[in-house]
Amino acid sequence: MATRIKDMTKGKPTKLILTFALPLMLGSVFQQTYTMVDSIIVGRVVGVEALAALGVSDWVNWMMVGLVMGFAHGFTILISQRFGAEDYVGLRKTVAMCTILSGIIGIILAAIGFGFARSILQAIQTPENIIDYTHLYVSIYSLGYPMIMAYNMASSILRGMGDSKTPLWAMIISSIINIILDIIFIAVFRWGVAGVAIATIMAQAFSFLYCLNTIRKIPILRMEATDWKIDKRIIGHLLRLSIPMASQNAIIGAGGMVVQYVINGYGFIIVAGFTATNRLYGLLEMAAISFGFAIATFAGQNLGAKKYERIREGVTSLVKVAVGTACAISVIMIAFGRKVLMLYITGDTLEVEAVLNVAYKYLFIMVSLLFILYLLHVYRSALQGMGDTVMPMVSGIVELVMRISAVAFLPLLIGEIGLYFSEVAAWLGAVIVLMTAYYIRINRLQSISNLEKNRTIPIEV
Repeated sequence: MATRIKDMTKGKPTKLILTFALPLMLGSVFQQTYTMVDSIIVGRVVGVEALAALGVSDWVNWMMVGLVMGFAHGFTILISQRFGAEDYVGLRKTVAMCTILSGIIGIILAAIGFGFARSILQAIQTPENIIDYTHLYVSIYSLGYPMIMAYNMASSILRGMGDSKTPLWAMIISSIINIILDIIFIAVFRWGVAGVAIATIMAQAFSFLYCLNTIRKIPILRMEATDWKIDKRIIGHLLRLSIPMASQNAIIGAGGMVVQYVINGYGFIIVAGFTATNRLYGLLEMAAISFGFAIATFAGQNLGAKKYERIREGVTSLVKVAVGTACAISVIMIAFGRKVLMLYITGDTLEVEAVLNVAYKYLFIMVSLLFILYLLHVYRSALQGMGDTVMPMVSGIVELVMRISAVAFLPLLIGEIGLYFSEVAAWLGAVIVLMTAYYIRINRLQSISNLEKNRTIPIEV
C-alpha cells in the first residue's frame, strides 16, 4: 500500500487529524498566492477594466466551482467509509463510479457555463464596458470545468484514504506553473484575460495528472473490468451524499449575492470597505476548511470501522484546537488588521481613510467571533463524514436566511453597523443547527453500538 495512505481508525485522533490538516493548509496558502498573482499581473499589465472583469466573474465561477467541490466532497465521504471498513472491492467500484459521474458532471457544467455565460452576466448587471472581457474569461474558464472536476475527484479519492500530502504537492507545483503561465500568456503573448483562464485550466490539468499518477500506484485501487460495470446502487448513494453538499454551496453563494446587492445600495465607501475585508476571508477561513477536510475523513473512516466513540473523541479534540487557532488569528488580525487592509486600498488620503475605517470595523467584528466559523466547519464536516449531508444543507439554508435577515433588518434597528454583523449572524444560526444535529447523531450511533455489544454478551446461568 502507498505510504501516503493513512488509516485514521488507529492512533491518537488529535495527531492524526492535525498531520492530515497541515498539508491542506499549506496547499491553501499556495492557492491564495496564485490567485493574488493573477490579479496583480492582470491589473498591472492589461489594465483596470480587465481586473474588474475578473472580479465580476468571481461569483459566477464560485457558484460553478462550488457545485464541483460539493460533488467531490460527497465522493470523499463514501470512499473514506469504504476504506475504513476495509471493503476494498467496494472501494474500487466506488472510485470507478466517481470517475464516471465526474466526467458527466464536468461536461454538463461546461455546457451550462459556456452556453449561458453572457445571459448570466447580463442578469447580474455586468457593466457594459467590461462585459466582453468578462464573457471571454467565463466562456474559456467554463470549458475547463471537466478538468477542474477531474482534479477535485482525484484529490477526493486520496483524501478519503488519508492522503493529504499528494494534493498538497499537486497544488504547490500547479501554483508555480500557473504563475509562470500567467507571465508568459499575459505579459509576453498579450492574451489578456483569456491567458488567465487558459493558464488556470492548464495548471488544473497538471494537478489532476499528478494525483492520478499517485492513485495508479495504490495496490488496492488496481482496477479490473468488472469494477467499471455501472452500479446504480453506488451511483445513487454517491448522489444522495453529494447533491445536498453541492446544493449547500449554491445556497450559500446565492445568499452572498443578495447581501452584495443590499450593500451596493449603501454607496462606494461601504462597498469598497467590505470588498477589502472580504479579500482576507480566504486567509481567515483557510485553517477552518483544512480542519473540516481532516475531520470529515477521520469521521468517515471510523464510521466505516464502527468506532463511534473514536469519532466523538476526534471531534472533541479538534473543537479545542479549532477554537484555539481562531483565537490566535483573532489576536493577530486585531493587532495588525489595519496594516494588512492597506495592501488592498488605494486612492486619495480622505477616501482611503474612510474605506479603511469601514473595512477594519467589519474585520474587527468578524475576527472577534471567528471561533464560531471554526466550530461551524468542524461540526458540519463531522456530520458529512458520518454520512449526513442533509443537515449541513439545512444549515446552509439557515445561513442564507440569517445573512439576508441581518443585512436587511439590523441596520433598521442599530444603524449602519448592523451591516457588519450579517456574516457573524449567518455563522451563529448555522452552528446551532449543526451542533444540535451532531450530538443527536453521535449519541444515536453510540446507543446502537451499545445495544449491539450487549447482544453479544453471553447470559450467565
